[in-house]
Amino acid sequence: MNTHTSRPAAVLWDMDGTLVDSEPYWIAAESELARDFGVSWTHEDGLSLVGNPLTVSGTILQDRGVDLPVDEIVDRLLHRVTEQVRESIPWQPDARALLDEVVAAGIPCALVTMSYRTLADAMLAHVPGVFDVVVTGDAVTHGKPHPEPFLTAAQRLGVDIHDCVAIEDSPSGTASAHASGAVTIAVKREADVPSLQGMSRLRTLEGVGVSGLRAFMDGRVIDDLVAIR
Repeated sequence: MNTHTSRPAAVLWDMDGTLVDSEPYWIAAESELARDFGVSWTHEDGLSLVGNPLTVSGTILQDRGVDLPVDEIVDRLLHRVTEQVRESIPWQPDARALLDEVVAAGIPCALVTMSYRTLADAMLAHVPGVFDVVVTGDAVTHGKPHPEPFLTAAQRLGVDIHDCVAIEDSPSGTASAHASGAVTIAVKREADVPSLQGMSRLRTLEGVGVSGLRAFMDGRVIDDLVAIR
């Protein structure tokens, strides 16, 4: 029987990749835009941008030869991905199941994403009232891997960041969550996530549940990725 009693004060969720399988949408949008300007863009190039602030990704695409202002690159990518999310939201089933359990348990949730509010709103329309706080990339001064997005979420929720669990899937996102002081769980999706002291890395969120989150809050650390790196 589970004896853990330390329930998270809140769960802080990344969106792209973690909750929603939207990274293929982003990579396709980047490839389309690069192709319009005769720029070679591979799947690996797309993976290298996972979790970045959009202006960083826009600058990289510009440097590679996409002859547009960074803001216009960001707008075009956002428009394309938002269009697709409005049509169909590709939930990560393991994350959606955990989200539903967390919400049913009455634990506050925040969405902490480097996507801009327009895309976050397209996703939120599918789950109204689930997230108490939303922090987007266009609402912070320093994006991931800086800790500001997660610290902002905890502050807006009125909880101590050290009493929160953050769930991420990208190198920049996990670095941000870990630096904030949240109990950080990295779930393996598209990108490889480096090991960080005290951070758990999971192949899937399936079966974690609220009881599993309590165990992580009590100091449990699991690294399922050592054997598959």
